[in-house]
Amino acid sequence: MRQQLVRSTVLAVVLAIVIIGVPVFVATIRVTTGDSPLLRRWADHGAPPGATWPVLLGLLGLAAIAMVAGVLVAVQQARRLSHPMTLLTDRAERLGAGESRILPLQTGIAEVDRVSEVLSRSAQTLTKSLASERDFASDASHQLRTPLTALLMRLEEIAATDDLAVVEEEASIAIAQVERLTRVVDDLMSRTRRGGDTPRATVSLDSVIAALQREWQPAFEQARRSVRVHGERGLVVNAKPVDLSQVLSTLLENSLAHGRGTVDLHARRSGPSVVVEVSDQGDGVAATLAPHIFERSVSSGGTGLGLALARDLAESNGGRLELIQAQPAIFALFLSESEAA
Repeated sequence: MRQQLVRSTVLAVVLAIVIIGVPVFVATIRVTTGDSPLLRRWADHGAPPGATWPVLLGLLGLAAIAMVAGVLVAVQQARRLSHPMTLLTDRAERLGAGESRILPLQTGIAEVDRVSEVLSRSAQTLTKSLASERDFASDASHQLRTPLTALLMRLEEIAATDDLAVVEEEASIAIAQVERLTRVVDDLMSRTRRGGDTPRATVSLDSVIAALQREWQPAFEQARRSVRVHGERGLVVNAKPVDLSQVLSTLLENSLAHGRGTVDLHARRSGPSVVVEVSDQGDGVAATLAPHIFERSVSSGGTGLGLALARDLAESNGGRLELIQAQPAIFALFLSESEAA
């Protein structure tokens, strides 16, 4: 912009000099070459009385013309510079109002274009940050809702019985669920601090499944249904216990809400991977819904976050979650087997 201002100032000054200087230069040339006897006689003997005023008026007229031309050039250059600044101000106001799509300007003024690019990048960064915050809030609410629901069921069992042995057993499970809830909160907070990068961990698949069986038993008994676990035992996988528990809890919750009959949870090796399949005897997933079942806000009920979040958690642990059969529904969780297994 400084170059533009210097260039416009120089242009105005040069134009003024040209308007005044050219007539004077031409007159001087004609006097020296003798092309104008009148100017020559004025130069040798002085101007006759009464002839000075027209000359002065002519010079003043040239000066006025030069000044007007300079002002016009300055105004034109000011408009040329002010228009990009107006556009830049408008983009800054739109960014402040929360608009996410701000295209950079191409004005030819380096400073304005750089500021415009910074605003455009800031808008994109702000949009990603807000989207990440919304996703985190949704994911956190869903991850916390499942253990809180299970904990509430345990407390209701304690409140409904006078058997001290049952109370002791339910209280022990409730304490374990509180500890799990604490780990979920800690995991969410650590994931936020690290920007989503989590170290690889290993966990016994049997221990996670056993804890989930105890956690979901009251809910399935209340629905007069059951969970059957079969397949290979002693499998150790690369996954965080909290994340693995959340993924399998989501599948069990999904089957409880939308399926029927016994839920089968089958674990097996498949090459270097461990596959955990969860199925039930319900109608399965509709053909129109199956291709979009893992998309956020796509659900046959509830928040629409469960399966999308479960797939994200699986992928963050180096695995994947797939719907390998729609009718009846069979979900498969693929994880890497730990080398320490």
